[in-house]
Amino acid sequence: MGVLSGIRVVEFEAIGPGPFGTMLLADMGADVIRIDRPVAHSDLGPKTSGPRIDITGRGRRSVTLDLKQPDAVAAALELIERADVVIEGFRPGTMERLGLGPEVALARNPKLVYGRMTGWGQTGPLAERAGHDLNYIALSGVLSGIGPTGGKPVPPLNLVGDYGGGGMLLAMGVLAALLNVQRGGAGQVVDAAMIEGAAQLGAVFWGLIASGNWKEERGSNWLDSGAPWYDTYRTSDGHCMAVGAVESRFYAELVEKLGLADAGLPSQHDRSGWPRLREAFERAFASRTRAEWCAVFDGSDACVAPVLGFSEAPNHAQHRARASFVEVDGVIQPGPAPRFSATPSALPRRAPSRGEHGEAALRDWGFDHTAIVRLQEQGLGVRSNSNQMEKDK
Repeated sequence: MGVLSGIRVVEFEAIGPGPFGTMLLADMGADVIRIDRPVAHSDLGPKTSGPRIDITGRGRRSVTLDLKQPDAVAAALELIERADVVIEGFRPGTMERLGLGPEVALARNPKLVYGRMTGWGQTGPLAERAGHDLNYIALSGVLSGIGPTGGKPVPPLNLVGDYGGGGMLLAMGVLAALLNVQRGGAGQVVDAAMIEGAAQLGAVFWGLIASGNWKEERGSNWLDSGAPWYDTYRTSDGHCMAVGAVESRFYAELVEKLGLADAGLPSQHDRSGWPRLREAFERAFASRTRAEWCAVFDGSDACVAPVLGFSEAPNHAQHRARASFVEVDGVIQPGPAPRFSATPSALPRRAPSRGEHGEAALRDWGFDHTAIVRLQEQGLGVRSNSNQMEKDK
């Protein structure tokens, strides 16, 4: 099921944006085989106290290969020959040194879309340097605008670099390249760099700066908590409400619902009056609980919403009505998105363990018993798990 049904993807084990981008493809129906290391690598991901639940690894099947062995590289190339897409997230040059770089892969499969996910890109003076989301968005310019007035920049989780500027950019690039192939074009490399994706996410702000409508001082603008009508406010029970009343008619409704319509407040866009507005809003919101304010703003266009925790969000009526969150093997998680009217996405399967469903995947990709045995002799590890596979469908 899914809009990408029939598209075959070979993914090389990684963390962060590459798996997230591949998750998007798998959610849309792509058939993904992940090539895992035979044994988990201690440097893949942060250390945690509990078991790692790999939501971004959902929807795949797995084979294992030690890519440092020549026979294993030959086995990987056999998979690549039958794929439409390759996804890898190693440092530049790593796949080339393994004998699996795009030049070799495209020679074997000229229609292949070869997706590469890095922080700095495949070229440039920083290309081979280590980094993480925060480093990439720091050099993109975007991090400089996130934080309170007079304070230092605040990490926006790892959403801007890894996932918005990384995984989503990779998935979009892969889909565009696939469309080009289907129109008769050649296969090609998709070079997705988080530093560039993060910069793209900030495109509107370069326009605002150029037009003189944005100050580079944090917390002094209308979208960065500088404006009192675009910020969060604490309620009497310690929760918060988010206010985004940008347009004048929505702002008027906000002020009315807060009981401040006759309070003689400064006008919405009078910057000199923003401190007074903020104080008035803070006092008002602090006078009631979050639940009480939800009741006040229920059905309103004042653009006010409760700030929900991760554990609370799936229970909101809007999410329940659209089934925006799903449960997979007892784990609540965001469901596939966006929605497709004619080719809806199926409920995703949980992430596989190493080699899980690999034999079935190889059969689905056209390998017969003799070929599978040959691949196993080359080092490819698989487990059939036929009963579990049927359960996960």
